[in-house]
Amino acid sequence: MPAPHNTTLPSYACPQILAGQKALVTGASSGIGKAIALGLGRAGADVAVNFVSNEETAREIVRAIEGFGAKAIAVKADVSKEAEVQSLYKAMFETFGTIDILVANAGLQRDANIDEMTLEQWNTVIDVNLTGQFLCAREAIKEFKRRGVNEAVSVAAGKIICMSSVHQIIPWAGHANYAASKGAVNMLMQTMAQELAPFRIRVNSIAPGAIRTPINRPAWETPEAYAKLMELVPYQRIGEPEDIAQAAVFLASDMADYITGTTLFVDGGMTCYPGFATGG
Repeated sequence: MPAPHNTTLPSYACPQILAGQKALVTGASSGIGKAIALGLGRAGADVAVNFVSNEETAREIVRAIEGFGAKAIAVKADVSKEAEVQSLYKAMFETFGTIDILVANAGLQRDANIDEMTLEQWNTVIDVNLTGQFLCAREAIKEFKRRGVNEAVSVAAGKIICMSSVHQIIPWAGHANYAASKGAVNMLMQTMAQELAPFRIRVNSIAPGAIRTPINRPAWETPEAYAKLMELVPYQRIGEPEDIAQAAVFLASDMADYITGTTLFVDGGMTCYPGFATGG
């Protein structure tokens, strides 16, 4: 039977496996980004919490991270704007001195059928979801290369985690701009991983499936919608933002040091195409 639509995760003790590391999480004022920022802070990292709106929520997240004993700052920036990304890094370096972990999470949707999609809808999604990841990764890579490996902190010179989606491989009618952006994120991630591996810089992606976030509330907020959603999820529960946060902590840690150029699908089996479970 499907799990009830208010399924929650148990609370896990989190060792300080990221102690001494400096992290930036973009789009961190809600949903998956918020959970990742909190997860990294709980694991000991100092965190720059990027936001483009919801400043008060971002500051609440900063206070929560400080409650874990780590440092945190909130920095406003639109990741699709080069000058704002550079200012974001300037603020982070002035506070923390360097960066060890980038989680390029900021993303959005502007949905429409392909023949009704405006150029503005297309460009907005590509600019934030793809160009934003490029701009943020570029600035982090410059610092990773400048500083090199500091084995007292991590055996890698830097870790980049790109936020992708199951829709990097699953087509999604009515969401061509979003699916195209995530397919491109996959190739951006793999190409960066190939290029940067000799510098001991690791680059991976997380591809969430159906996660309980405000952006997709209509898909899970009623029992009827939840039951329909479960037809796509073999594991028969919705994902929680903390599922993604735990994956991010692992990929950012030295436990994942031999992992680069890989997408970790956190999707309850959605990419197993459950429609074919009975032969299609």
